[in-house]
Amino acid sequence: MSEQYFTGKPQIESHPETWSYALRGVNMTFTSDRGVFSKGGVDFGSRLLIETFSAPDLEGAFVDLGCGYGPIGLALAKVYPNRQVVMADVNHRAIDLAIKNKEANRIENVEICVSDGFSNITTNAISAVLTNPPIRAGKQVVHQLLEESYEKLLPEGELWVVIQKKQGASSAVKKLETLFSEVSVVKKDKGYHIIRAVKTS
Repeated sequence: MSEQYFTGKPQIESHPETWSYALRGVNMTFTSDRGVFSKGGVDFGSRLLIETFSAPDLEGAFVDLGCGYGPIGLALAKVYPNRQVVMADVNHRAIDLAIKNKEANRIENVEICVSDGFSNITTNAISAVLTNPPIRAGKQVVHQLLEESYEKLLPEGELWVVIQKKQGASSAVKKLETLFSEVSVVKKDKGYHIIRAVKTS
């Protein structure tokens, strides 16, 4: 079986590539690598999530859960410079790249850590969680991340998820409806769904 991007320490030989993208009108430079999700460029789902996200009217940090090499969290840190953004991934190579990309784009309002879910995230005041979840890790893992997100969010906090229809969008919505009182699909494009769930107090 080939090595997956949600492996903690990828063994595949490193072969980094660097490119530039405009996200939310901001030009950014990213380096990715083998053994990391979407090594060849910013994937469509992540771009759609970045472009669709609207910050909740609630003080608190944003968490990019399963951040990979960092496009979602870093782009939003640029767009919302007064917010703290916490970026976390189980993949050590991805985290090393996210740190390099943070430095390359001169971003200060970001904290980056290796974490399995929320295990190493110390921030308590979380107003939004954004995730392009590791679908290939299986439904149980994805649903656990959704459950943990609900538990960690502040009241009135929001969870934003991007997932393809064919990869379980409807299942994710049904799971979220057991946790959150308000769940909606706010955007559909090319088979991708952007799901927003609000944790009411």
